[in-house]
Amino acid sequence: DRRMSYTNVNAIIEKNDARRKEQFARFVPMFFLMKKLSDLLRGRRKKRGGIDFDFPESKILLDKKGRVTKIEPYERNSAQLLIEDFMLAANETVAEDYYWQQLPFLYRVHEAPDPEKMRALSVFVENFGYYIRGGKTADSVHPRQLQELLAKVTGASEEALIARLTLRSMKQAKYDVSCSGHFGLAAKFYTHFTSPIRRYPDLQIHRIIKENLRHGLSDARISHYEKLLPGVAEESSRLERRADEAERECDKMKKCEYMRQFLGKTFEGVISGVTSFGFYVELPNTCEGLVHVNTLTDDYYVYYEGTMELKGERTLRSFKLGQPVSVQVTDADKVMRTIDFRLAPKEPSLVE
Repeated sequence: DRRMSYTNVNAIIEKNDARRKEQFARFVPMFFLMKKLSDLLRGRRKKRGGIDFDFPESKILLDKKGRVTKIEPYERNSAQLLIEDFMLAANETVAEDYYWQQLPFLYRVHEAPDPEKMRALSVFVENFGYYIRGGKTADSVHPRQLQELLAKVTGASEEALIARLTLRSMKQAKYDVSCSGHFGLAAKFYTHFTSPIRRYPDLQIHRIIKENLRHGLSDARISHYEKLLPGVAEESSRLERRADEAERECDKMKKCEYMRQFLGKTFEGVISGVTSFGFYVELPNTCEGLVHVNTLTDDYYVYYEGTMELKGERTLRSFKLGQPVSVQVTDADKVMRTIDFRLAPKEPSLVE
């Protein structure tokens, strides 16, 4: 009946906006009912151990000629979370239904993390005073154990760092013809059903569902899908990874293009990665650059892998993940997709 936007619905359910409530008066009771259901679904998922990684994505604003005018974190609002909860419920429902029908189908699976990676993560978070229950000794972990860790670090300066490392310690989700569950969502049954106009796996299972609803799947059609779907799963997983990489490269290019206007300027950031050749710093606007070890001229710095830090041999000055630093922009290479920083003692500026 109405084309609602996330902005309008969020203004109603979160800000109680009087103007919008009057404008969409007939739908307001439904919006609040939807919010109530969304909270129930999210609470149920949390109770069973589902992990919610809420990383701010980059919002890159362009002018009519495609030039970057602003970069800022893009955060989900309550209306977006509401739709996300409903989509997850739809995906789980469809996956479980077709699993029990024992028909050929395409599932979204997320395997349990590698025990070695979980042990390494457990050792690392102990440096910050946290621990993963059973993380050092168990052959497998339950998603609730990681959920508990992320809850403990909420609001702490190292929250983003530990959340990112936890995500990196987990396996990549993929498409499969076997329903082996989704670790991150703590779901036994999961598929991608909700986006048939933009994602091929969803379109593929919509075809199966329509055919099954209309006149059922004959033995010949079941045999057809059993031969077809393994290839669909493998190719969809491969192309998803390629698309994600293309998106990351595009974002990097636009961020470099944007940061060139700030050469020589100083900003406040947080160390987001440490390597033997330097450390990466992320600015509040999500742009990330490298402070190369060669620019640290006050000492000879050694990389300690166990604690993921660079430490000066003489001064014992150290650079660790999550540490706030002031940096100066020295280069931004659009072709190489790299931004270079160096440490700066100056007062930080704000990136518009």
